[in-house]
Amino acid sequence: MVLAFVLAGASPLEAYLKLGFAQDPDQVLRWGGGPIRYFVGDRDLPGVSGEAFRQAVGRAFASWEAVPTATATFTEVGFTGLSPLSEDGVTTVGFEDVFDFDDRVLAVTSLLTRTGSGEIIEADIAFNAAVAWSTDGQSGFDVEAIALHEIGHLLGLGHSAIGETELRPTGGRRVIASGTAMFPIAFSSGSIEGRRLHADDRAGVSDLYPTPEFQQATGSISGRVQKGGASVVGAHVVAFNMQTETLVGNFSIGSEGRFVVAGLPPGPYLLRVEPLDDADPDSFFQDSDTVDVDFRVGFASQIVTVRAGADAVADLEVVSK
Repeated sequence: MVLAFVLAGASPLEAYLKLGFAQDPDQVLRWGGGPIRYFVGDRDLPGVSGEAFRQAVGRAFASWEAVPTATATFTEVGFTGLSPLSEDGVTTVGFEDVFDFDDRVLAVTSLLTRTGSGEIIEADIAFNAAVAWSTDGQSGFDVEAIALHEIGHLLGLGHSAIGETELRPTGGRRVIASGTAMFPIAFSSGSIEGRRLHADDRAGVSDLYPTPEFQQATGSISGRVQKGGASVVGAHVVAFNMQTETLVGNFSIGSEGRFVVAGLPPGPYLLRVEPLDDADPDSFFQDSDTVDVDFRVGFASQIVTVRAGADAVADLEVVSK
């Protein structure tokens, strides 16, 4: 499996939908126990030395490890000259010259998983060496911000649709704001806006690698999205915490159009549902033909109260455009 992070012009992808879940809810992609060991590519590029790259990548790993409600940990082994795109049993983060992807792609994460279990046994992150990079926020795309995003994939998270873009006069889109590190379109060159995790990211990694306290202290909202009595597949469902003003999202999947937004602190939530009518369903659903985008933005009929350790049921009804 290979996941790409692209320049403006791509479509928003998954919320904190866990990789593999859309195809098999009983099998998500995640690492087994113990620290995730990784190597860092040792090469220098104009404006970014190997050591500066190593430090920026290390800060990105540290941001994920610092999430207090998640148990994922990392160990940097050292520098390596290995290619980050080779299946060699070694997890490598580095620059790659032979980049057989769209020229707008900044970086890709490839996952090697154990058949039948979904356990990740290797995950490489390749940065496009043909792109201008920076670690000081002065010029070029920010290594730390892009690494933060790609490490989310390395952990087993998909893309998030929690963000806002606008069309450029010359074509493509520009990111105005993002409520998650896992938004698939990068901020402009020279920006360091993408260096921090948000509620959606923290909920996702904690859902995959939960501490006992996380499971006891948070709740979830689940239900179905329907239109005229029929199930809606591929609807983007977002829970807005009315006390903290944070957003956590997910998608309705399966033939019954069911969704689960988990990892929610107790409190009142406004539940919104929207179609993926400005996205490419092929980007995040294997069977995109089943995705329904013919409905209007809607809201739950009442505020949903989430309680610790419990699931609040809230079915959503939408109407055609």
